[in-house]
Amino acid sequence: MLNNDELAVLLKERKQLREQVSPEEWAARVELAACYRLIAHFRMTDWIYNHISARVPGSHEHYLINPFGLLYEEVSASNLVKVDVHGNLAEDVQLDVNPAAFVIHGAIHSARPDVGCVLHTHTAAGVAVAAQQEGLLPISQHAMRVYGQLCYHDFEGIALNNDEQQRLIADVGDRNVLILRNHGLLTMGRTVPEAFELMFYLERACQIQIAATSGTQKLIYPAEDVCRHAIAQFDGSPSYIQGRDWQALLRLLDRTDPSYKE
Repeated sequence: MLNNDELAVLLKERKQLREQVSPEEWAARVELAACYRLIAHFRMTDWIYNHISARVPGSHEHYLINPFGLLYEEVSASNLVKVDVHGNLAEDVQLDVNPAAFVIHGAIHSARPDVGCVLHTHTAAGVAVAAQQEGLLPISQHAMRVYGQLCYHDFEGIALNNDEQQRLIADVGDRNVLILRNHGLLTMGRTVPEAFELMFYLERACQIQIAATSGTQKLIYPAEDVCRHAIAQFDGSPSYIQGRDWQALLRLLDRTDPSYKE
């Protein structure tokens, strides 16, 4: 393990990486680094733990992920590392990757070629809902955004057992929103912005649920046909948005700390 001084030197050297990778890979790195910074901005981090991964453009076998030991606010395009779906570093660099990342991220990237990004969190609200028997309740518009894509996976301990991968994949199927019982939240998207959007709505839905169930008032459940209608609306074409939300978020990062692009 590198000490902080050694790590600082290595990360500075890594800033030359842009000249060594394709323009497509560099663009993917910048987008993924932006996602890490946004998760930090919206207070969905858990110290140096958890992971967000993005498939390397044009490759089914490799994805990008954070080096173990960096806070999300420290992640940038150049210090993301490239690994294969079996958990092996695909580049010669003195950085480690948390082995727990491979059980979840390697399994999904391997089994779901349609998935370009996998995002995992351990937020207080997310874990709280993951510990509730009924899981996510359809009591908010935010919940409707993810409800039609929702699935569950039972807790098996820290995700270090490769045998869990097949059970995880079976539970996920073709859904893109997963609640890991007693553990946390996970979203998948064809792109980084898609995965982030789903996680933002899922996290807000969990926060709303914890707030709503903490009082003494009875909950209002929308009628089943209204729920189906709202779910169908969200599952319809979002083409009118045209990426405006993601562009707005990038402007936020550029105003606060544009070093994610380095």
